[in-house]
Amino acid sequence: MREMGMGRGRRLLSMLATGLVFASGAAHGADLLDQVRTRGALRIALEGSYPPFNFRDPQSGQLTGYDADVARLVAAGLGVKPQFVVSEWSAILPGLAAGKTDVAVSQVHVTPARQRDFGFSAPYTYSAPQLIVRSNERASVRGLADLKGRTVGVGQGSVYEQQARAVPGIAIRSYPAAAENLQDLAFGRIDAVLNDSLMVAYLLKNSSLPLRAGPRVGPVERTAVAFRGGNPRFKVAVDLVLDKARASGVLRRLSLKWFGVDASREAR
Repeated sequence: MREMGMGRGRRLLSMLATGLVFASGAAHGADLLDQVRTRGALRIALEGSYPPFNFRDPQSGQLTGYDADVARLVAAGLGVKPQFVVSEWSAILPGLAAGKTDVAVSQVHVTPARQRDFGFSAPYTYSAPQLIVRSNERASVRGLADLKGRTVGVGQGSVYEQQARAVPGIAIRSYPAAAENLQDLAFGRIDAVLNDSLMVAYLLKNSSLPLRAGPRVGPVERTAVAFRGGNPRFKVAVDLVLDKARASGVLRRLSLKWFGVDASREAR
């Protein structure tokens, strides 16, 4: 009888240990939605130097821009506080993958390669790649192929860098921030810049640099909130926030505020 009691005790201890391991694993693997709501804050990665999407207001020093507004909207919709984490673009997705942040809201374009590594919300912006050239540019530049033998500035680690590198004969110079490549273009250190069409219009409007818009050189790109994959409930929750903002006209108003056009829907 004593031996049978000890056996039952061992089985009970074994079951308890298994349950603790399972519970620990479940907690570790909880959906991001639960983690964010438990923490009470959404850790948001953005560049902070990419107007009009995300940048510091020169007067207040506060983060502002379209991405920043959308990020605050998402955090409020989830019932948590926004916690911004600023870093160079090249570190944003690696930091997201490492769990240093919860989302990236920094004009992250949806690509097949990125979809293998990350989850994405429904798109909240549609735009296209566009060239910027000097105002006195004499050569006929209709596309990237016309820049063979010349130097193009791009954002470090951006889809624009990948696009430019795919064209043989173009020298590429990558920059951690948009302002730097525009200055180099104005001073003749490079021959063109490839960036987002929405950002191009804003910068040319608000900059005194002797630059002008060049042609659009690619298909429409979709921008979405990026997060670590395997978080289906988090995706549903974020999509619901964005869907409501689109249906109510909030996304359209934010787009008009920053770009002068409605970029929250794909043009028909």
